[in-house]
Amino acid sequence: MRENITLNIDIKGVGIQTVPCGVTLLELSRSFQPASGRPIFLAKMDQNLEDLRTPLTYDCAVEFLDISDPNGFRTYQRGLSFLMIYAAKMTLGQKTRVIIAHSVNKNYYCEIPEVTITDEILSHIEEKMRETVLAGVPIEKLTLPVEEAVKIAAELDLEDKIANLHYRRSSNVNFYKLDWFYDYFYGQMPPSAGLLKSFKLTRRSKGFMLHFPSAADDFALAEMSPSHKISEVFAESSEWARILKADTVGALNGMICDGGVGDIMRVNEALHEKKIASLADRIHERNRSIVLIAGPSSSGKTTFAKRLCVQLRVNGLRPHMISLDDYFLDRTNAPRDSDGNFDFEALEALDIQRMNEDFSALLDGRPVEMPTFNFVAGRSEYRGNVLRMAPGDVLIIEGIHGLNEQVTAQIPREKKFKIFISALTQVNIDDHNRIPTADTRLIRRIVRDHRHRGADAKITIGMWPSVLRGENKNIFPFQEEADAFFNSALVYEMCVLKQFAEPLLFHISQRDSAYTEARRLIKFLDSFLAVSSEQVASNSILREFIGGSCFEP
Repeated sequence: MRENITLNIDIKGVGIQTVPCGVTLLELSRSFQPASGRPIFLAKMDQNLEDLRTPLTYDCAVEFLDISDPNGFRTYQRGLSFLMIYAAKMTLGQKTRVIIAHSVNKNYYCEIPEVTITDEILSHIEEKMRETVLAGVPIEKLTLPVEEAVKIAAELDLEDKIANLHYRRSSNVNFYKLDWFYDYFYGQMPPSAGLLKSFKLTRRSKGFMLHFPSAADDFALAEMSPSHKISEVFAESSEWARILKADTVGALNGMICDGGVGDIMRVNEALHEKKIASLADRIHERNRSIVLIAGPSSSGKTTFAKRLCVQLRVNGLRPHMISLDDYFLDRTNAPRDSDGNFDFEALEALDIQRMNEDFSALLDGRPVEMPTFNFVAGRSEYRGNVLRMAPGDVLIIEGIHGLNEQVTAQIPREKKFKIFISALTQVNIDDHNRIPTADTRLIRRIVRDHRHRGADAKITIGMWPSVLRGENKNIFPFQEEADAFFNSALVYEMCVLKQFAEPLLFHISQRDSAYTEARRLIKFLDSFLAVSSEQVASNSILREFIGGSCFEP
């Protein structure tokens, strides 16, 4: 073994360093603490995410990550989740089942089945968490044969882990240990509970919220914005998945092996159709003349809008679809962001005055020549497309700013019906490892961008942080204004998307900046068994991304 190795440490003023071979990333992080002084939770070695316990045995580039980095934040989330579950079991009994159900404003909503959550119970759990943090109890990483991991999971009544381990391709698995408690988490863990100092627990609905610090808010525990409607949709979707016995990846994989995935696909699509038909009935009953559809990237807004149009026609209405994208300002007049790049997701990128004038005129029954935005030339064009509304006609307006009142400021609220659509993931990896909705949408977009735009996955991944920032600014603040929510997620979709996404992700080389994220997504997709796309219905929202939609020209 070499005595020393050479590292390129990505910290200002450090650079190239020679260190003893075998030194761990944790030891190294203590020697080269970043100027910010923030705790380090994770590191990159030549763009591969590595646990801080990892020894360094070869020359490489090293970058340390705190919670201001998305991967550092995920590590904090996993560590704090592990700590909370451990404390709950110490408080309520070692066999207590704790479920991390979904996220709300980047915090986790959790439930403890068969336990009525009280402030007193949460106080005891939180007290145990703080005791463990103060004691600096280490979080150990253990690489175990799958057979041994199954035995440990059985002893701890972790049935959800056993189901997932059955479909594991490798012979070993990484378990983490905090005191006496073992658990599996998808991704790296911090080395000690002592780093997890910022958190709180609050009661919510049947369960409670686990609050994380916000890197965007100077790492403070910010108060949550109202999100009751979106939480109700999450709860309904999760309960629906449980009824179908497809609420975890292990359960879903079991259905695939038993030949039952076809039924799940048909039932899930039927649920979508029923929900869309119900929305059309509400629009008809309330006599609304304009429907505004908004949601984050890759929510399936276009297919949803077209399916809604079909159901409105069933009710005897005549829908007319309009995309807000056709009201972009000419590119020369588009706003720019702080980096000087065009900001096409800003509200100011749209011709708001023209939109209001056109929509008002249409609702008054006057003819309007509709614009078409030429994305190649970067300008709005008029091609003689004249629209005139008649009694029984309904405007269907789709775009990321659809719920913003400025878009239709001249139209009375009672004439509008607002719908928020997003892919709110119904399936989690297991009780303790949730699937972020943003990951679902990113994989959808990677597949769609390649198919429709010929874009490499590295381009989509590279622009994704900017997309998320735009959504947090322009879409999510308005979601509670919606009259209705539609969850476009499909229980089975990752099983189909994986065969399209994996080759695109594997194509990204280690030299590319998107490599780290690509490897994370590959590991995530590895949990799912693949399903052929042949059984996907031609009008499915999933067809918007994989192709073959009956709505395509």
